[in-house]
Amino acid sequence: IYNLAAQSHVRVSFDISEYTGNVTGMGAIRILEAIREAGLVEKVRYYQASSSEMYGLVQEVPQTETTPFWPRSPYGCAKVFAHWLTVNYRESYGLHASSGILFNHESPRRGETFVTRKITRAAARIALGLQDKFYLGNLDAKRDWGFAKDYVRAMYLMLQPGTPDDYVVATGVTHSVREFCEVAFGVVDLDYRDYVTIDEKFFRPSEVNLLQGDATKARDQLGWQTTCVFEELVTMMVEHDLAEIDARG
Repeated sequence: IYNLAAQSHVRVSFDISEYTGNVTGMGAIRILEAIREAGLVEKVRYYQASSSEMYGLVQEVPQTETTPFWPRSPYGCAKVFAHWLTVNYRESYGLHASSGILFNHESPRRGETFVTRKITRAAARIALGLQDKFYLGNLDAKRDWGFAKDYVRAMYLMLQPGTPDDYVVATGVTHSVREFCEVAFGVVDLDYRDYVTIDEKFFRPSEVNLLQGDATKARDQLGWQTTCVFEELVTMMVEHDLAEIDARG
C-alpha cells in the first residue's frame, strides 16, 4: 500500500489547516488501523509519503533521517504526525512500514498551482504571446528539486527489503526559486525579471528558507540514484508546457 494521499499544497495548508490535518495526518492512521484491524499486518507492506517540509526550520544542513523535525506549516505538522504514526505501527505491531522523506520532486505532471509549474507555464505562455506577466512570492527560498520519476522508483525500492526503514530521497543540491526562473525563462531566451511581479499574498506566514537532503542511506542500502539534473528537469517541464499550450492553439 502506497499512501500518497494528502492535501499537499503547503501555502494552501495555512488557509485550510483543519482539512489538511484530517487528510494528510488522520488519513494515514485510518489506513494503518484498517491494516491492523483486518489482521493483515504480516501480509501488507506499507509506504508513507513523508516530506522534507517536516524539517521546516532546519536544524542542520544537509538533512538526514536523524535530523530533528521543526515543521513550519500545517502541512508539515500533519506530515510529522503521519510519519511518527508509521514508525509507531512498525515498532508496536511489526508492520512492514517504511517512510520516504522525499524532497521536492517535480515533473511535467506537477499541478499548475505549485510554484515550479507556475513558472514553467508562465515561461511557455509568455514565449507564445499568451501572457505578459506573472506573480510570485519569495524568490530566495531554496529547495532540493529532483525528478518525480526517480523518486517514485525510490518508493518502490523501499518496500523490497525484508526489513522496513525510513529514507531521505533527495539530490543533495539546492537551488533558489530565482534560479528556477532563470533556467526556465532561459529555455525560451527570455529574462524572467522583465515579467515577474512580487505579490505578498504568495508569502507563507512562516517560511522554510532552505531544504537540502542527504540521500546517502538510500544510495548505500537501496542502490538508488538520481538520473536527471536540475537544468534538465526545468527544461523538460518548459518544453512540455510549450508543446501542450501550442497544441491547444
